[in-house]
Amino acid sequence: MGYTLTEKIIMRNTKRSSVTPGELLNVNVDRVMVHDIFAPFVVEKFREMGFEKVWNPDKIVFVYDHLVPTSFIEDFRHHKIADAFAAEQHIKAVHRADGVCHQLMPELRYVVPGQVVFGTDSHTTTYGAIGSFSTGIGYTEMAAIFGTGQLWIKVPPTLKFTINGELPKGVYSKDIILRILGDIGADGGTYKALEFGGSTIKGLSISSRMTLSNMAVEAGAKVGVIEPDEKTFAFSGVEGSQFQDLKSDPDASYEKVFNYDASTFKPVVACPSNVDNISDVEALLGSKIDQGFIGSCTNGRFEDLEVAAKILKGRKIAPFTKLIVTPASRSIYAEAAKAGIIGILVEAGAIMNPPACGLCCGRSGGIVSDGERVIATNNRNFLGRMGSPKSEIFLASPATVAAAALEGKIVDPRKYL
Repeated sequence: MGYTLTEKIIMRNTKRSSVTPGELLNVNVDRVMVHDIFAPFVVEKFREMGFEKVWNPDKIVFVYDHLVPTSFIEDFRHHKIADAFAAEQHIKAVHRADGVCHQLMPELRYVVPGQVVFGTDSHTTTYGAIGSFSTGIGYTEMAAIFGTGQLWIKVPPTLKFTINGELPKGVYSKDIILRILGDIGADGGTYKALEFGGSTIKGLSISSRMTLSNMAVEAGAKVGVIEPDEKTFAFSGVEGSQFQDLKSDPDASYEKVFNYDASTFKPVVACPSNVDNISDVEALLGSKIDQGFIGSCTNGRFEDLEVAAKILKGRKIAPFTKLIVTPASRSIYAEAAKAGIIGILVEAGAIMNPPACGLCCGRSGGIVSDGERVIATNNRNFLGRMGSPKSEIFLASPATVAAAALEGKIVDPRKYL
């Protein structure tokens, strides 16, 4: 019996010749990420456990993104504690307002294929898009890694999603993952690995693949992985010959296999207030919206801003409608500005926010009030996620959000493409 991609990564890390789903074992951690919200709690637990020195300061990354720009007086305390700890422990990788953690980790090559990576945020699953075992943990577990460089995991069973064919016009990776979530449910992947493959996935950019892995956790998944290929190796700056073992064996054992024909996919929307409450966009035509949001670690990348600009170019967003745009990193912001995309968005009436989590985590940059309806590109539409629990959040692709902002209501984005 062969092994899945997730099992191969674990075997590579532990130098074991075999692993079995459900097996408990210790892994050697290749890299960790701590964002500003959890930094003080990780430091506190690290002290409580009696540690004095971190196991390897070069493998720790601090990212200030949730509390940037600061919105409350106490926010700066998180940055101050993290800065002091980083100085004390000689941690050099500290990113202050450079972007969202899950964009920066692969973009800056802190994570490369085959690694085992943990972060203090559930969407750490994003890095599975480049063939890593990456998942979110709490601050107590992170403090233990800081002191030991190890953590136990349970080998997850794998659900395989094979998608073949060409996606229709106006359909993007966000539509793929939303449909999958609708099919398996918000608990359909609990402590499982979701593996995405097929010709459609191979044709996707790394940015689009990151959208899939990012939202794997919305089905409860432990990881969301994609086999690394030449696109991955170029993105990560590694020599591909070192990673030829990072692929599922033909006789690998899966808990379940799902097969999709890409031509059957349509633009879809996750309706309030669950990520698996999926509807075709046609069924929601005319639904009023007050605000659009394009950004986050799910869909704030260059290609996302680019497709929005194509739809908005030479047009104006609807009266009494806001469009908030938040690039996922400083480099994406700069690249989009150089390409003229930011100018197009601003001329259309968009409000540009600095690269950070912002509205996605309900901290700043467009918080909504009672009765407001938002259509957004981020990953969660739970009650109160973006402000008032009496607001409503729809999730969709950047194209669908941009088109909705133009008309102040949900429309089919394909009419503008």
